[in-house]
Amino acid sequence: MSSPPSARPRAAVVGTGGIVTGAHLPALTAHADRVDLVAAVDVDAGRLDSFRVAAAEAGARDVTGYQDLGAMLAAERPDLVLIGTPPALHHGQTVAALEAGAWVLSEKPLTLSLAEYDAIAAAEEATGNYAAVVFQHRYGSGAVHARELISSGELGRPLVAHCQTTWYRDTAYYAVPWRGRWESEGGGPTMGHGIHQYDLLLHLLGEWTEIRAMAGRLVHDVESEDVSTALVRFESGALATVVNSVLSPDEVSRIRVDCAEATVELTHLYGHRNEDWVYTPRPGLDDEARVKRWRTPAADVPSSHAAQLGALLDARERGERPAGSGPAARATVEFAAALYKSAFTGKPVHAGEITADDPFYTSMHGNHPDWSPAR
Repeated sequence: MSSPPSARPRAAVVGTGGIVTGAHLPALTAHADRVDLVAAVDVDAGRLDSFRVAAAEAGARDVTGYQDLGAMLAAERPDLVLIGTPPALHHGQTVAALEAGAWVLSEKPLTLSLAEYDAIAAAEEATGNYAAVVFQHRYGSGAVHARELISSGELGRPLVAHCQTTWYRDTAYYAVPWRGRWESEGGGPTMGHGIHQYDLLLHLLGEWTEIRAMAGRLVHDVESEDVSTALVRFESGALATVVNSVLSPDEVSRIRVDCAEATVELTHLYGHRNEDWVYTPRPGLDDEARVKRWRTPAADVPSSHAAQLGALLDARERGERPAGSGPAARATVEFAAALYKSAFTGKPVHAGEITADDPFYTSMHGNHPDWSPAR
């Protein structure tokens, strides 16, 4: 555990596109009393200038612009680096920031493979700094409440679950050069879209033990998949289905967990509030006071980058590893690798099976002849 810092942290953003301007900047603004935005990095000078204007309008008036990450790290020595660049850059930029003395909060996926993730873990160990990945759905009050109810046994033993990310992306979406390619995106909707929902499912249900999956390239002319499905067994014995799609005109994000005492269901698209969670007691359960406790968290905190940034700043003040980093975040990357391995090999995959000598450890396509970039 590192020592709690005393000074107000100085933050920098890397990448100034839509996700940083639309999500990270509002998060930093929401915590302007706790953190100072001092620098921004982007190779596109015009985009960088636009971001600096937006930052100034949001109250951060002394943001210095850089077109090189190394130059920014050397000049500014920030305490916190928020990364919103294309996925293939996350690993290298995260390691560079850690080695420069900063904590990191990176957009998903933090890495494109388990090998890259373990390299970041090694950099954390060497530097004493931490790298977290943006999994903001864990941090809404509805998710916090549901996890407490499930883990405490209040809803009874989890039995059956469904996790659904059925979104729609057209051909114009894949015209962006880095999308749909293994070396630049790491995968299709399994890595870039559904990862938020099944990360939340893992957060709610705990460790998984076995996965059996399928994947297809049904519509889009891309290297990776455009749909995947999986059957999952959890350590608790619960069974779940997971669907990740970019082929679905009726877009929805949904998690449903059927426990012995009640069903808990979340339906939303890109973010949730308390009202998006529904609890249905089992037939014959006649205890309105108990059911009311299920339905009424103390506060209504939307899932958001701001909620996660607040939790990270809390952890930094305590000198503790932040949630969304370390083994918990690695488990989500391992789940993705296992889903791909099962889908491409046609065999079940067990937790812990993908070790350093496995081709799916170094890439999500595992050099499979039907799916690797050289196919």
